[in-house]
Amino acid sequence: MQNKKHILVAVFIFLIAFLSSGTQDAQAQVEEPEDTIIETKTVVKPIGNDYDPLRPAKAAFYGAVLPGLGQAYNKDYWKLPIVYGAMGTGVYFAVENNNEFQRYRTAFKERLAGRVDEFTIIDPETGELREVFTDDALIDAQDFFRRRKELSILITAGLYVLQIIEANVDAHLSQYDVSDDITFAPDMQPDDLGMAMSYGFKLTYQLD
Repeated sequence: MQNKKHILVAVFIFLIAFLSSGTQDAQAQVEEPEDTIIETKTVVKPIGNDYDPLRPAKAAFYGAVLPGLGQAYNKDYWKLPIVYGAMGTGVYFAVENNNEFQRYRTAFKERLAGRVDEFTIIDPETGELREVFTDDALIDAQDFFRRRKELSILITAGLYVLQIIEANVDAHLSQYDVSDDITFAPDMQPDDLGMAMSYGFKLTYQLD
C-alpha cells in the first residue's frame, strides 16, 4: 500500500514537470517571432516624375504625322522655327529646280517640234532666228536642274527623318535621371617628370 502511494506521488510530480516544460516551450515559440520581424520601408514615388515608356514612341509618331509636332509634344517650341526653316528651304529649292527643269524641257520640246522656243530670238534687223542655247545645251541644262531637284528632295527627306529621330531621342533624354554623382569633364595631368601636361577627359563616379 505504501509503495502505491510513492508511485502515485512520483507520477504526479512527473506530470507537473512535463506540463511546466511544455508551457515554457510554447511561450518560447510564441515569443520567438518577435526576434525575427523584418522591418520594411515604404518607398513613395514622387508625383509627376514617373517614367513613361511610350513617350519616345509618341514623339516619333507625332513627328512623322506632321514635322515639328514631335518637338511640340516634347515642349521644345524653340525648335519649331529650325525644323520648318530647314525643311522649307529644302522644299523651296526642290520647287525652283523643278521649275527650271520644266522650262528647259519645254523649250527643247518646242524646238524639236519646229516651233520657236523662249531661247530662240528674232534678230530685229535681219529677221533671222538666233538660238541662244544649242540643243546640246538644253539637254545639259535639263540634266543639271533634274539632279539638283533630286538632291533637294533627298535633303528634304533626310531633314524629315532627322526631326523624327531628334524628337524620339529628346523624349528619351528628357526622362533620363541625371545624377550629380557622375561627372565628365576635361582633365589635365602632369607627367612623371613634371615637364609636360597630359590633356584628356575624366569620368568621375562618387559613391554614397
